[in-house]
Amino acid sequence: MAVAAGEAPFPLHGLLPKKETGAAAFLTRFPDYDGRGVLIAVLDTGVDPAAPGMQITTDGKPKIIDIIDTTGSGDVDTSSVVEPKEGVIVGLSGRTLKIPTTWINPSEKYHIGIKNGYDFYPKALKERIQRERKEKLWDPIHRTVLAEACKKHEEFDTVYNSQSQVSQVDKLIKEELQSQVELLNSFEKKYSDPGPVYDCLVWHDGETWRACLDTSESGDLDGCTVLRNYKETQEYGSLGTSEMLNYSVNIYNEGNLLSLVTSGGAHGTHVASIAAGYFPEEPERNGVAPGAQILAVKIGDTRLSTMETGTGLIRAMIEAIKYKCDLINYSYGEATHWSNSGRICEAINEAVWKNNITFVSSAGNNGPCLSTVGCPGGTTSSVIGVGAYVSPDMMIAEYSLREKLPANQYTWSSRGPSTDGALGVSISAPGGAIASVPNWTLRGTQLMNGTSMSSPNACGGIALMLSGVKANGIRYTVHSVRRALENTALKAENIEVFAQGHGIIQVDKAYEYLMQNSSAAKNIGFTVTVGNNRGIYLRDFVHTAVPSDHCVGIEPVFPENTDNAERISLQLHIVLTSSASWVQCPSHLELMNQCRHINIRVDPRGLREGLHYAEVCGYDLAASSSGPLFRVPITVIISTRLSECSGCDLTYSEVHFKPGQIQRHFIEVPQGASWAEVTISSCSADVSSKFVLHAVQLVKQKAYRSHEFYKFCSLPEKGSVTEAFPVLGGKTIEFCIARWWASLSDVSIDYVISFHGAVCSTPHLNIHASEGITRFDVQSTLKYEDIAPCINLKSWIQTLRPISAKTKPLGSRDVLPNNRQIYEIILTYNFHQPKSGEVTPSCPLLCELLYESEFDSQLWIIFDQNKRQMGAGDAYPHQYSVKLDKGDYTIRLQVRHEQMSELERLKDLPFIVSHRISNALSLDIYESHYAALLGKKKASSAMLPPRHSQPFFIASLPDDKIPKGAGPGCYFAGALTLSKTELGKKADIIPVHYHLIPSPVKPKNGSKEKEKDSEKDVKEEFAEALRDLKIQWMTKLDTSDLYNELKDTYHDHLPLYVARLHQLDSEKERMKKLSEIMDTADNIISLIDQTALAVYVAMKIDPRPDAATI
Repeated sequence: MAVAAGEAPFPLHGLLPKKETGAAAFLTRFPDYDGRGVLIAVLDTGVDPAAPGMQITTDGKPKIIDIIDTTGSGDVDTSSVVEPKEGVIVGLSGRTLKIPTTWINPSEKYHIGIKNGYDFYPKALKERIQRERKEKLWDPIHRTVLAEACKKHEEFDTVYNSQSQVSQVDKLIKEELQSQVELLNSFEKKYSDPGPVYDCLVWHDGETWRACLDTSESGDLDGCTVLRNYKETQEYGSLGTSEMLNYSVNIYNEGNLLSLVTSGGAHGTHVASIAAGYFPEEPERNGVAPGAQILAVKIGDTRLSTMETGTGLIRAMIEAIKYKCDLINYSYGEATHWSNSGRICEAINEAVWKNNITFVSSAGNNGPCLSTVGCPGGTTSSVIGVGAYVSPDMMIAEYSLREKLPANQYTWSSRGPSTDGALGVSISAPGGAIASVPNWTLRGTQLMNGTSMSSPNACGGIALMLSGVKANGIRYTVHSVRRALENTALKAENIEVFAQGHGIIQVDKAYEYLMQNSSAAKNIGFTVTVGNNRGIYLRDFVHTAVPSDHCVGIEPVFPENTDNAERISLQLHIVLTSSASWVQCPSHLELMNQCRHINIRVDPRGLREGLHYAEVCGYDLAASSSGPLFRVPITVIISTRLSECSGCDLTYSEVHFKPGQIQRHFIEVPQGASWAEVTISSCSADVSSKFVLHAVQLVKQKAYRSHEFYKFCSLPEKGSVTEAFPVLGGKTIEFCIARWWASLSDVSIDYVISFHGAVCSTPHLNIHASEGITRFDVQSTLKYEDIAPCINLKSWIQTLRPISAKTKPLGSRDVLPNNRQIYEIILTYNFHQPKSGEVTPSCPLLCELLYESEFDSQLWIIFDQNKRQMGAGDAYPHQYSVKLDKGDYTIRLQVRHEQMSELERLKDLPFIVSHRISNALSLDIYESHYAALLGKKKASSAMLPPRHSQPFFIASLPDDKIPKGAGPGCYFAGALTLSKTELGKKADIIPVHYHLIPSPVKPKNGSKEKEKDSEKDVKEEFAEALRDLKIQWMTKLDTSDLYNELKDTYHDHLPLYVARLHQLDSEKERMKKLSEIMDTADNIISLIDQTALAVYVAMKIDPRPDAATI
């Protein structure tokens, strides 16, 4: 159907929202304050310099002033230096590289390196190129050969089956043809594409460093792009018309290190486009601050699927300070165990408070429960955390909803307060946009949503403010900018304070605030401390049952390098106000340059069940209309306590939900409860609906994710859904039912929350194999429960100690302000993989700690015997499992810190490798010690009445069940489930460790040792032992004396030549000794019984793991 003339035009303003934040109105009033003169550091997955809108600013300057990879994922070791012979170099790939005559290199010295393309390709691009290469390079040939082999096999089979008598030769031919088909099919299954391999050259042309990648992969360098450091001339190259992956370079350490910088994902380019994209021909597509420049810093490590690392973040802070950035946008973050501390947060604080860089970050996408803000956005005092808001125009333009809904916070936007009482979310901004993405995605724009999008929208808005303030010569600080944003933000109706913070950013009003409040006194900040916390947060019943007094410290924070005279002259007459009658505070405070303390009394008695928020605000008596100078946030939660008559169930009927509406229930979990079940049922016959079920319990110094349940579910008309999740008895739980923000029409539902308790006598079951039988007791704490204990062991854990530990200072990229050098320790571990399988390496002391860690970072890389990189990981081991074949492997763990003495303490740091067991092992459980001892009837299910307990006994695992390679020092990890029901098994899980002991000693030759047919002479044994010792030491010595001595006596001893090959074939000397290496290799081949080898390889081997028993 054609669109009628005069219909409304496409709502372009909703694709990248600016109207809702006042940015559009600001630019209409001040078109020249469009971000000019402002530099934004975008810390993300990297920015594609060729993406639409990323070329220039509104005043003709380069949009991106530099592109830096701080993760090290693009690093190439170019410390090998060679000189061309007759204009030719042999690259580390073995290719012959012809040096173009146009290249200028006065020294004639080239640094060479090598890089596998898949090491720095984004994951989505790697998968696309692998698919395309297979379709072009492998499939056509393989399909032809396989079809031909099948045809020959079928033709011969026809003839073979028609013969009455079959010769031995025919049998062999049939076997050969069948084997060919099987092998070709196995090749298809084992197909692996190692990817493109690029030779890298670095040289100095007399003026600057230059680099070139052999993107032709043929040694033809004439057609390859020569690049300088990006910051010099904003040059970049492309890896090909199929890949469309653009790259730039940075050269460090006098040419010994080349950094290849590519975008690790589409996220960073999208973020940069929202903040500052500029389209001269299509101004409606502009980012919020099209005149701002960008420093693109890649902090998402390609080796870790673009996960952020401490190395990347601390280097990024160094670069932001070096380039004197005005703003940092950081659309990343993780759950943290404790707020506002750790080495990374210290580096962020230094950049903000000592260098006046405003740091804007996403609050997180882990709502709708409270206290789900991520670090650093919602947990770090120096960071402005941004929540995600969706407007009616966005719903129509970006999401194509059939109708406009009222403005709302996205369901998934993280909520405050942080666990230490701070508000968590500072401001909100539009959390979705259709904006530019890298060229390798093969699309120009893309819709993305998240607080990752709201952060650059707010950051771009702040860039507009700073552009105007700078143009007018007004002094500002990070403190005055934050105060302007929070005191002028628009509070959206029907959105709670923990979701939107102080409100939706209003750029025009915040700018006017800065212009009108530019005195020195307005540029200072204030820290609010309540003990070790930043606010008052009362959540559990024990804290809300009676009034409580809290000592609150208020201290002014001056900008760096403030004159002492200003510090002395500070004298503020503060008026204190409370926003709620249940919070009492003093009326006045005289504040000078010191920490002053006030007492705040919180009396929650009489408050209704649910969530309550109040603030104590401090106003300057001389300028009270400018809004609060500081706020003390106070959060009180009054939980529901289950009565005796209600039992352990809470029932809610005919609860009405509008689109985006949230129902929160704060419940004091009954003592002894171990899991809860929730059933929701639709009362609406004509509306299917989407809901989020979310539950969080907070435990001190543990991230909210430690005790979190999250489920997105679709509820059909008149249908129902039941879910279960673990709980901690005696602590308040928030259970949240949220209607999805984009749902249409209202809906009513019934739901029941039911608590269950089947408690083990120990919260973590440790079994030692030497005990033979282990007892545990199970108690039903709340109601009748069906019990059927079951233990499954799913992995075995190998503990490693380092074989070497080396500490050294890092390079020029790793020097903090005031020449504070960062050091590293490299710990090396070896382990054997007994059979093919999946492993998960981790460092127990440091894992699960990133932002809050007291070490800069941790990174492990695993290598096989050929030094091929097999995988990498960092703080979160569950994300980085690696599939390994049988063999020996080496793990190198890097830990960084500013103090070498702290690293020296880690020189014996244990490391573990978790080996997944293909078929989980079950432990036998019995109801009596007698039954366990004699292996009688195993335990079955039992119905336990309330407050009754039942003992159970676990028998040891039979020795023949222990996987190969597992032994003393190793242990199994698994889980104990108690409930018989599937929901209970899913929710109530108790960790189990089963510690191994030495295996039984068995005679090698049965019960009777066989007599030796012959015994070697003692002298002969001594001679062989001495020979083997000399061969063993050959590889450790540089001389050929031992080899020459043994060669004459043992000229046909194969291990001698193998050791000689290892001695000669070192990476540095390989090219010089190539002829000797080849001669030695020929000797080895000549000594191998090739007929026996061929027979062995040609034998059919049954691949099934139990082949030996069949």
